Amino acid sequence: MKKYFKKLPQELKKVISLAQAVAQESGVPAYLVGGFVRDMILGVKNLDMDMVIEGEGIAFAQKLMPKLKAKILIHQRFGTATLSFGKLKVDVASARKEAYAHPAELPQVAFSSLKDDLKRRDFTINSMAVGISGKGQCKLIDPYAGKDDLVSGKVRVLHDLSFQDDPTRIFRAVRFEQRYDFRIEPHTLKLLKESLGSGLIGLLSPQRKRHELVLMLKEVEPFRQLKRLKELGLLGLICPELRNLNIERSLFASLEKQISWFNKQHSCRRKLDTWLLYLMALADKLTRAQIARLSGNLNLHKGEEKRILSIRAFSKNSLKSLSSSKIAPARIFALLEPLSYEAIIFIKAKHPSFALNKHIEDFLEIYNGMRVSVSGEVLRKLGLLPGPAYQKIFSRALDAKLNGLVNNRQEEVALIRELISKKAV
Repeated sequence: MKKYFKKLPQELKKVISLAQAVAQESGVPAYLVGGFVRDMILGVKNLDMDMVIEGEGIAFAQKLMPKLKAKILIHQRFGTATLSFGKLKVDVASARKEAYAHPAELPQVAFSSLKDDLKRRDFTINSMAVGISGKGQCKLIDPYAGKDDLVSGKVRVLHDLSFQDDPTRIFRAVRFEQRYDFRIEPHTLKLLKESLGSGLIGLLSPQRKRHELVLMLKEVEPFRQLKRLKELGLLGLICPELRNLNIERSLFASLEKQISWFNKQHSCRRKLDTWLLYLMALADKLTRAQIARLSGNLNLHKGEEKRILSIRAFSKNSLKSLSSSKIAPARIFALLEPLSYEAIIFIKAKHPSFALNKHIEDFLEIYNGMRVSVSGEVLRKLGLLPGPAYQKIFSRALDAKLNGLVNNRQEEVALIRELISKKAV
């Protein structure tokens, strides 16, 4: 495994070196495990490191924390802790075994050995470990031939009851298959389809289904993920309204292009919830009632559902106005300011006309967040009592500012004085 360690970025090598020192000080065996080992062998960049300790994982993380100058989040129930620093994350866990009392229920957990810890995992490619302490340092521990499956590009479960124990593994099987361009090996695929037929997905809580779908929508190629879900009939099990949807590759490609544009041109703004954009694409043909049912089936937050529904509220007339070359800046502002960035980018991706794109770009570059500089105190000094007229005045002044009719505070005050004198509010 030394050749794989040599290829790691220097920042990861430093984390491993410090963890080795803590393992030596504490006298406990420590291992890199799971997805980090998988991606290290594949040569895929992974800044989320998983460690298993045959001992007290939380105590180990607390000793490692000051060396990394990291923040710590402790999960006492599972004997785990997460260390975060910069773009890196280290999950430290006590080796444990799991038992499932009933299908789809969360497991009962007990501290145990590395052997049991690897045995409880989902797929062979995620059931490898590498020692970073003692005599086992840099040695690959691979009891289920996971490396062979990596080489041959196979996703394979560890035992026949794997999907029954945890049906979310069905989503993960598809996610890894599509991410790495692997294939779910025949026996695993047979077990997966049997589990789908037995209705196990229906036993999952909306929150767990949401979590797995969001992870798939955050993948580099979410269209591939969704296409495979549809082939297997999984989309219809998430929400019946999705069963017969035609997923358009062109819309996803356009979204990818616009997301890239936004990230490049507006890197200082808040990050887009890209997964929600792709969910908007998935829900594009649904009615408001169907979107409401989808939201319930996935336990979407109210704000997330609202952002999806805002696309439905954007009328054909609004779209026509935004696509006109003669539209005034104040009208552009009125149409787009109430929308989230996700809704705006979705509209830009779905309706790529030159005029509409130019107006959206102007809005994000110039008009977004624009306000008048005068306050209610100015209106009071001009003799206007507080009331509904204030909002009308501010709206008229803002429209004038957006349309270039006033250019500074002095001109705003002059306009407001004129509106009051003419009783135009």
